[in-house]
Amino acid sequence: MKLASLAVDGERRSGVVDKTGQTVTVLPAEIGTVDDIVRGGPEALEAVRAAVPGVPLALSQVRLEAPLHRFNRDILCTGWNYWDHFEESRGKREGQDPDKRPEHPTFFTKGPGTVIGPGDDIAYDPDLSAKWDYEAEIALVIGREGRSIPEEKALDHVFGYLVANDVSQRDLQRAHGGQWLKGKSIDATMPLGPWLTTADEIDDLTGLRVQCEVDGRLLQNATSGQMAFPIPRIIAELSRGMTLRAGDVVLTGTPSGIGSAREPQIFLGDGDLVVTRVSGLGELCNRVRRTRLT
Repeated sequence: MKLASLAVDGERRSGVVDKTGQTVTVLPAEIGTVDDIVRGGPEALEAVRAAVPGVPLALSQVRLEAPLHRFNRDILCTGWNYWDHFEESRGKREGQDPDKRPEHPTFFTKGPGTVIGPGDDIAYDPDLSAKWDYEAEIALVIGREGRSIPEEKALDHVFGYLVANDVSQRDLQRAHGGQWLKGKSIDATMPLGPWLTTADEIDDLTGLRVQCEVDGRLLQNATSGQMAFPIPRIIAELSRGMTLRAGDVVLTGTPSGIGSAREPQIFLGDGDLVVTRVSGLGELCNRVRRTRLT
């Protein structure tokens, strides 16, 4: 299923998007939000299935919100998870280059206040940063709690997948002691959605195509099979000694083609249209808009 979040008469409701991605069926209010469904386990999914079919609405008639709004903690993120991306930035990290390729996934977090919907504007303040970069990613949502999850059982804990763009401020990322939180946590800068696709709909986790376009120019184009550490490894290592809970969101890294690694560099600016897509998961379409953040 594809679970979406939308406002109906001023109330946040959940809906099911049809397989073609053209219509959405609004679920009864008692089903709750997408956050409720994620935390509700198999019983909640059965309630959703029982409520469909209903009366579908054309997606063009509604405005989708970010699928998730209730976060347990910061968004959990994976860095340097495509080797082409790791190598393209070698020597360009302003003194923060590692000596060699990491032997384990690199993790960091970003604040939940970054999250915006699939069609919302990306906040942009040139007084805050001069280097706004795009990063197309696959995101996953944990559906079943677990700690020290074995790699072979990791996918049993995934509720579903989304598209994300980890918009980053590279100068802030470099300016605060080598950690990435500040340059990854600016308010209203991470599109997420367009809906949450349940794990059973994805047959091949290695064949998802990840793309980012800026003003019609394709700048990132890779497949999930190029990940340095596949999704089961990410979950296993992230959960080692650390409980992952239903509703936790995990980003799985961006492929090569980022703006800061290009020659000449490409950074986002006011008015740019950023399209982020992952095959089988949908597309985000967000305009960069000047916003006072300082």
